[in-house]
Amino acid sequence: MGNSGQASTDVGLGPPRAAAIEQGVGMPMPPHPLPESLGEGFACAQARCAGVSPRRLRAGDLERPFRGARLRREPETAASDAPDEPLELDRRIRRAILRRARAYAAVAPAGSFFIGPVALAAHDLPLRTGWEGAALTVAAYPPRHAPRARGIHGTKVSPRMVRTCVVDGLRVADPATAWALCADHLDVDALVVLGDAIVRIPRDDRGRPRPAQQKATIEALRAAALVPWRRGRERLLAALELIRVGSMSPLETDFRLVTARAGLPEPELDVEIRDDAGRLIGIVDAVYREQRVIVEVEGRHHATSDRQWNRDLDKYAALAAAGWEVIRVTSRHIRGENPRVVALVAEALARRAVR
Repeated sequence: MGNSGQASTDVGLGPPRAAAIEQGVGMPMPPHPLPESLGEGFACAQARCAGVSPRRLRAGDLERPFRGARLRREPETAASDAPDEPLELDRRIRRAILRRARAYAAVAPAGSFFIGPVALAAHDLPLRTGWEGAALTVAAYPPRHAPRARGIHGTKVSPRMVRTCVVDGLRVADPATAWALCADHLDVDALVVLGDAIVRIPRDDRGRPRPAQQKATIEALRAAALVPWRRGRERLLAALELIRVGSMSPLETDFRLVTARAGLPEPELDVEIRDDAGRLIGIVDAVYREQRVIVEVEGRHHATSDRQWNRDLDKYAALAAAGWEVIRVTSRHIRGENPRVVALVAEALARRAVR
């Protein structure tokens, strides 16, 4: 009897409950869409002018990174197939920094601008893990006061110490002075990595160099380092002695620094290799021309992209046929206490010299 009574209760409640669920009764309603004109990060005052109610500004789909500012909450996405891959990490860090910067820019005091990680992220320069959650460094020229807010590190900077530009709507230090201002908290090697990224000459998807896209020259970096009263000048000048045009990634810079400190000769960087008829065989990372030795510094994408993998195979076969010896190295060979790349390159140079 008890069981039949329970069954009767379930049957009696089933259809109304099902109808309620089908009609959405008792389920939370999604927040009303915000005007697209507000962008990803915006000021509350701006939203009110666009007709958004105070209650809507308290909804759960909005973050409150700074007083008077809101940030659209990002939807949850599936985890990356390669969450620890350097390029993926860099993209996540850059995204996190720039999202918060855009939210603060909506409420920032007039005349203020970003330096530090925000400027580096805006210029698509190498970033470090941990910077995505650090306070944003916001500067102002005297006599304006340094900005003050939770999550903001405000500072006053003399106009001679920094030049600014606008990148995607954010006013930031230009690449050369952003680099120079990093001497306060980066060591020489990190400054070299940044400097290499600033002075490199990008190539387009067909491998053609694009000098107009170089962010700054070595001479511009030197001028920024030599500004009177520049803090960290010794570190900047030490880094300038090691910065080269042609390192196309931080790992390539690390390769160059490791091998140079081991006493190996300095290679040519980002070199077009051609056959006897002048036809392009490929563009390679580092070349020891006298010994006809090439070093290719490979990230994970060389192994995970079928197109890149097959392209590499064709290129290395053509290089071998033209009399070049190719050494392929990864971060495992370059980084760590005893980098194997030194022995690999030294042995190849000695072997080819004898030959």
